[in-house]
Amino acid sequence: MAIGYWTVIVAAFSLLVGYISLPVSCRYEPNWDSLDKRPLPLWYDEVKFGVFISWGVFSVPGFGSEWFWYDWQYKKDKALVDFMKKNYPPGFTYADFASQFTAEFYQPDHWADIIEASGAKYIVLITKHHDGFTNWPSNVSFNWNSMDVGPKRDLVGELATAIRKKKGIHLGLYHSLFEWFNPLYLKDKANNFTTRYFPVEKSLPELYELVNTYKPDIIWSDGDNPTWTYWKSPEFIAWLYNDSPVKDTIVTNDRWGDVLCKHGDFWTCHDRFNPGHIIPHKWENCMTIDRGSWGYRRNIDLNTFLTIEELVATMVETVSCGGNLLMNVGPTHDGRIIPIFEERLRQVGQWLKVNGEAIYGTKPWSHQNDTVTKHLWYTSKKNSAGGVDVYAITLEWPANGVLQLGAVSAATHTQVTLLGYPKPIKYRQQTKGLLINVPFIPISAMPCQWGWTFKLSNLKY
Repeated sequence: MAIGYWTVIVAAFSLLVGYISLPVSCRYEPNWDSLDKRPLPLWYDEVKFGVFISWGVFSVPGFGSEWFWYDWQYKKDKALVDFMKKNYPPGFTYADFASQFTAEFYQPDHWADIIEASGAKYIVLITKHHDGFTNWPSNVSFNWNSMDVGPKRDLVGELATAIRKKKGIHLGLYHSLFEWFNPLYLKDKANNFTTRYFPVEKSLPELYELVNTYKPDIIWSDGDNPTWTYWKSPEFIAWLYNDSPVKDTIVTNDRWGDVLCKHGDFWTCHDRFNPGHIIPHKWENCMTIDRGSWGYRRNIDLNTFLTIEELVATMVETVSCGGNLLMNVGPTHDGRIIPIFEERLRQVGQWLKVNGEAIYGTKPWSHQNDTVTKHLWYTSKKNSAGGVDVYAITLEWPANGVLQLGAVSAATHTQVTLLGYPKPIKYRQQTKGLLINVPFIPISAMPCQWGWTFKLSNLKY
């Protein structure tokens, strides 16, 4: 959607305020008014693209979704009940799946290679989902962690080490505040959350342990019920910002109780959040390559996976509107990122090798998409001469050899280039916008076939 130039300036200014460094002596109080004044660390807005990894005991049944235990035991979902009756003996429990969470083919360095090839600049690994199983040897999760049962390995620590061997990739850790069936949580719930046994004895100790042990750049919290007061969220976040070993680099999301789309360094609002326009706060589109689940599913079919064209389109739309894209894959119980997930990630990396200049380090332009041509999105970036380059990313190659940019006006010295193509591009200005004479390029010589970026320098404002 095209929006007014000054609207974008106001929104961009509110984002820019978050990038201005405050005095080192500044300390944040454990309340949202104070915490919301903390500048967003610059790195997070620059990187634009990350990979989310949903992995845990739920990967063993590989059926339904990562909510398998809850849907089977609490909701009594018929498909899951029938699945268990058909494939497992009577009395088999969800806890019995843990010993089958073996991770024998888990090679963290190989995962890191795939992530690097994807062009992602950060990862977010599930350390604990709502089933409570921790993928590290937590001191407060006895016999329900990846060292005591199942893999007998520190899955978080191994991937953290592998990722840090790669230049420019940040480590993020997902942590669920609540656990469906933890007795302490259920006790607090029975007391209408007037008691805080679970956060004090379980959830908060885990968070401190994760930060002090692995020193991530992102804590991706999950849990919007009950209130933030129950979770003591501001107290923990104030520690993150003031005294933690990552206080200068850490970023957090908005899932700390009932504060979705209200507080946090970046907003996720809901799964697959993609507003399609600028909002006055940094945000993230956390979405899945598998349309139906975050965790691995054994019964998945090809049509359930997003195509590379759909993934590129989602990235372009997200970044043009000021968001980051966090793209999820679900590994198998034995530690494999299956070939189709790997292919999609490597394809995104291929596209970014040509078009990454229009993604990394960019800001929203005065228009997010074009006023005339469909499936065409804009980003912008300051250039070395002190001006601004605008990137027009089209998802459809013009059939008639002409690309019309209704949102663009050329000036005397305007230059147009196609990223990945060595020759300058001819254009002409008309009242309805800039007309670009798209060159004839054989398919074999195309810079990339899932979206093309025209770089516009020295435009008229």
